[in-house]
Amino acid sequence: MTTFSDSAATALNLITSLDAGLLTIVGRSLSVSASASAIACALGLVLGAWLGVARFAGRGVALTVLNTFLAVPSVVVGLVIYLLLSRTGPLGYLGWLFSFKAMVLAQAVLVLPVVTALTRQAVEDAQSLHGEQLQSLGAPPLLRSLLLAWDERYALLTVMIASFGRAVSEVGAVMIVGGNIDGFTRVMTTAIALETSKGDLPLALGLGLILLSVVLALNALIALLRRWRETREAGAPSAALLAVSV
Repeated sequence: MTTFSDSAATALNLITSLDAGLLTIVGRSLSVSASASAIACALGLVLGAWLGVARFAGRGVALTVLNTFLAVPSVVVGLVIYLLLSRTGPLGYLGWLFSFKAMVLAQAVLVLPVVTALTRQAVEDAQSLHGEQLQSLGAPPLLRSLLLAWDERYALLTVMIASFGRAVSEVGAVMIVGGNIDGFTRVMTTAIALETSKGDLPLALGLGLILLSVVLALNALIALLRRWRETREAGAPSAALLAVSV
């Protein structure tokens, strides 16, 4: 048998036998990413909806900066968070470095621009379709942004799911600020990198299969939501216009 087939067989055995070490890593990874996504979505959905409607001096610059953050490497985000949380950093008094909280913070900062940019685009597209009508009905900017965001709720659900997928597949930032400490801050992506370098291919492959399954499930859910949205909204009037008219 080849090394790959041996590793694959052992990896499947680890998964089917519900290996305690593997499940601990998976659980911690999902917990970190879910917490980070919740924080990023809570902030990003509001900020993105506002940016989709608001018109102010310097908006173009703000959007350029936002789009630039989309391409910032995760290791750079990790480095900045590390410097902020280090003993000599401005947030060093928190004592978060190499902890669960540090990893959540790093992933939230990394995912926030993604949520904000996608939300802004969805709301701005809705604004181009219904914005003038809402404004003529007397809806102020804040109300318009909230109504348009609700009108695009199915699209924003896909944004939230995509944000979790982005967080759970990230490796650089959490490795820097978390330290990849066994039993404390080791998540799926950092464990895969470490176990591969150590030559423990079965555990790395088992975690890789689980991570791939999670990402596949998220993409399938996004596809189902899109189909459901197309079915529900086919020929239906805008919820935002109905709300303001009523």
